[in-house]
Amino acid sequence: MTREETIDYAQKHKIPVPVKKSKPYSIDENPWGRAIECGVLEDPWCEPPEDIYAWTKSPSDAPARPEYIELGFERGLPVSLNGKRMDGLTLIDKLNVIAGRNGIGRIDHIESRLVGIKSRETYEAPAAHVILKAHLALEYMTMTRHQLRFKEMVAREYSDLVYNGLWFSAHREDLDAYINSSQRFVTGVIRVKLSRGNCIIVGRKSPYSLYSYKLATYDKEDVFDQSDAVGFIRLWGLPLKIQAQEQSAKKLQAKTARKGKKK
Repeated sequence: MTREETIDYAQKHKIPVPVKKSKPYSIDENPWGRAIECGVLEDPWCEPPEDIYAWTKSPSDAPARPEYIELGFERGLPVSLNGKRMDGLTLIDKLNVIAGRNGIGRIDHIESRLVGIKSRETYEAPAAHVILKAHLALEYMTMTRHQLRFKEMVAREYSDLVYNGLWFSAHREDLDAYINSSQRFVTGVIRVKLSRGNCIIVGRKSPYSLYSYKLATYDKEDVFDQSDAVGFIRLWGLPLKIQAQEQSAKKLQAKTARKGKKK
């Protein structure tokens, strides 16, 4: 049955459904977000109408004055909002309201499904948007660049696995082991500025921070020995220098020799 035939059937048999022919949207909803499909949304050129949204204000209608929040994390998990400890579900519910009223969490994109179909998906996920951005900011403070780069690869693999319905797999359990290990020092507080659709990280602190003021400052408290840079740069660039001398130069000589023979 088409969507219109389904609506007609429901009306004929007096089955209460929150869908009308003027608003034939298919909506999936849970605390983490809302997914909206169907109707005019099936045209990728069409801007999503305002009536599809329920959790978020339009950024243009959001309060002009920014709102600040503080998210606390322990071992990678959000555990507090504005200094108050709470369970994950309560935190997500409260943050959905706060971020939503500031116009944050709207997503409109084209998905690539496993079977090869492209689908236009529109989402509302205010809390998810803020939590993920804050969590990444805390990771940047507490993990090395090598950890961050590899964690990004694992996160992409994990999200593909979940999206493709492979949650109950040994592969997912293996990835969990790495992720749990990577989060053991991701503890701290992130301060976020919410303003008309923008989620901006404006503060971060952690007992396990890898940031050192004395190494990063340009003031007199600087303890970084600038003379170390000279030797480091020479060693770091040595492989490139050798390759250029031994290969690029010889390649140029061979090219010149071939031109000489042609003449």
